[in-house]
Order: sequence, then structure tokens, then C-alpha cells
Amino acid sequence: MGIIIRHGKIWSKNQWFIGDLLIEKGMIQAIEQKLDNKNHLHQVIDAKGKIIIPGLIDIHVHLREPGFEQKETIETGTKAAAKGGFTTIFAMPNTNPVMDCPDLITFLKEKSKALGYVKVYPIGAITHKQEGKELANLLGMKKQGAVGFSDDGKGVQSTSLMIKAMETAKLLDMPIIAHVEDYHLAGKGVIHMGETAKQLQVQGIPSEAEYLQLERDLMLAESTGVHYHVCHVSSKESVQLIRNAKAKGVNVTAEVTPHHLLLTEKDIQPPYGHYKMNPPLRTEEDRLALIEGLIDGTIDVIATDHAPHTEDEKQRGLLDAPFGIVGLETAFPLLYTHLVMKKLVSLEQLIEWVTRKPAEIFGLQVGEIAVGLPADLAVIDLEQSKSVDPVTFASKGKNTPFTGWNLYGWPVMTIVEGKISWEQEVENRYA
Repeated sequence: MGIIIRHGKIWSKNQWFIGDLLIEKGMIQAIEQKLDNKNHLHQVIDAKGKIIIPGLIDIHVHLREPGFEQKETIETGTKAAAKGGFTTIFAMPNTNPVMDCPDLITFLKEKSKALGYVKVYPIGAITHKQEGKELANLLGMKKQGAVGFSDDGKGVQSTSLMIKAMETAKLLDMPIIAHVEDYHLAGKGVIHMGETAKQLQVQGIPSEAEYLQLERDLMLAESTGVHYHVCHVSSKESVQLIRNAKAKGVNVTAEVTPHHLLLTEKDIQPPYGHYKMNPPLRTEEDRLALIEGLIDGTIDVIATDHAPHTEDEKQRGLLDAPFGIVGLETAFPLLYTHLVMKKLVSLEQLIEWVTRKPAEIFGLQVGEIAVGLPADLAVIDLEQSKSVDPVTFASKGKNTPFTGWNLYGWPVMTIVEGKISWEQEVENRYA
């Protein structure tokens, strides 16, 4: 028995098609104006008035397991992903213990397969324990299925070690996925070094902490030829550096988060901990540069940097709360409401940045709807309007600055390899 989705507006081969879609054995078998359901062999889903797009792909997620299960688990994190329309996510390695060896890559893959609601790809650490002193076992992690290497949450401070990491990754044909941050410049800063930091009388993090280390890394990426991917770009200077590097032929790709596209330092308000993330929210000039960078292709994809924490941790204020907010369950409606509906970008551009482009960059055979491809799909109701309510989140993390925002474009069903992983209509039922 398969699934026929009827009357949906399907995004396939860079065009919209209103009709039916047949799923059997985990694959898309047919896309036609009207499909027969002889002898009622298939489950039928009516998607009239809704769009059917490739399952969303998030290349930057913190699942927190092992070691921080009070914040999130593989099960709750992948539930949140499915509810947000995501079918594929990449898991960052800053767990406890750090995912810096083949055994932990295997652990994540096996547990994700057993308990997960979406596909999970592990990212291994660049350095042992993310301490920035010696390389982790990059070859071993690749053999067990790591898709890249990152010390996300920490910048690699040693230039010589970063050179070695890039040279090794190049030999392995693997990407370096970099959190760029100069610790000496960032210091004990908690938000952007700007007007709000002065008003609140807290130490700020200057943009230089990001873009000066990025400048170093881009020079190293040029000399080594490695695929260098920049995490959560936040400053206008970083955008320009990446633009210049691409013009020179450097093999660099970059991501930006929904919160850096939509918020600035001036939006920071109580509860302050829900506005604390790294890199921090910066200026309106930076925000506009990020949008421009997306539109002109300097920035390639949007990724959430989903970073759940406990409510107790986030209530400790700017000085003591940990960095990070959740993002999986609100990403698409936030971007649709505040970028597409405001006519800053097209719906088709948004779909590209969260589906086909990340798949293309990391060599995944997903991100498109076509006969013969895996049936990873998101069904979205662009007309559905509701407010962000963290109480309803599937994620353990409720730490979001978007509480109360009224948004359009909510996912109503997520299908992973032909199976319904989540659907709104059946009381938020998960497979």
C-alpha cells in the first residue's frame, strides 16, 4: 500500500504543478494530473489548497545527546524537526562526550535510526574534545558516516592546526564547517558590541571577532583547496569577505539563520536570555547585508542553529544564560511571513535555500521532488495563521525570542522516505 496525495500544488523541476503524487516503497512513483486508485490500494491524502515541497534540510542542529538530555534528545529533536517540515538534519558534535571518534558517530547514526523521526547526518569534531589542541580522528569518522567536521561553538584558534585540519579534510574530500570566533576579541561578551550593550551595561562581542578569523580561514581555504563552509554568518563584513572569496574562486559556502535575518540588537528585551545567541544579533545594517547576501548568492543556505536549553538556564539573564535559541519548529513560517509575504524574496527562492541548495552542497540525493527520488516531502498551508507558542513545541527547548509572533505558512504534514512522520490533523500525530 502506498500514498496518493491529491490536488496539491507541487514544486517539481523548478515549476509548480497542480495534481496528484504517488508514493510507493519510499519513493516518488508518479506525478500526474489525476492518478487512479484502483481497488483503493493506496491511502489518499487531500492536499487541496496546500503546497507540496521537498522536505526541508537543516545543516546546523544541536540534538544535545549524548550528555545533555535535559536540554534535548535525539527523539525530541527529530520530532521538532518533523513538526517543522524538516526531513533531513545535520547534528553538531558539541555533545558530552564530544563526537570526535568513530564510535560516537556510529552511536548517533544507530540511535537516530531507531528513535528518530527524520534523517540525521552526523558532523564530527575537528579537534579532540573540541579543545583546539590536536586533530580528532577525521578519517575514522568519515568511514562511519560523518558528513563534515566542525568545532561549532568554538573557533579553532590555532592557525597551524586549522591548516592541518583543512589539508586533511581536503585529502578526505570532506568539508570544514567553521564557527569563526576569535576568543581574544569576543572576551566575555554576551551580545553585540553596540548601542544595546551600552544601554544594558554589559560587555559586547565585536563584529571583528567573527570576520577577522573568517578572513584568516578564507586565505587558508584558498591555499588548501578545501571545501570551507561558514556557519551562521552575522556581520556585513563577513558577507563581503565571502563575496570576494567566491569571486576569486575559493571553494566556500555559507549559511545564515532565521534570527539573524529577522532580528537586530535593538529587538533585545526581557527575558534577555532568549535573545542571547552566538554570534549575537547585530545591527540593522548587518541584517540587511545578510538578506542581500542571500539574494545575490554570497550566502548559500538558511540553517536554524537549533540550540535548545532548559528554561532554568535561560532565565539566568544575559550574563549567565547559555548562548542559543531553538528554531526547527518556527523556521519556515518565520521566513515565509517576514521575507516572502513582505516581497523581499520569492517563495521559490526560499524553497531553494532550505531544500535543493543544502542537498547540492553536501552531495545528498534529496531536496527535490521527481519520479524516482526518495519521498521526502513537506506539505505546507500558506494560509494557516497562528501565533508562536513554546508550550506546544515538540522540542524540550522553549527558548525562543519569537513567542507571540503571528505567522503564516505552517507545515501540516511531513513525509520521510514515504512514511508520514508527523501530521497536524491527527492531534499532532507522529509515526
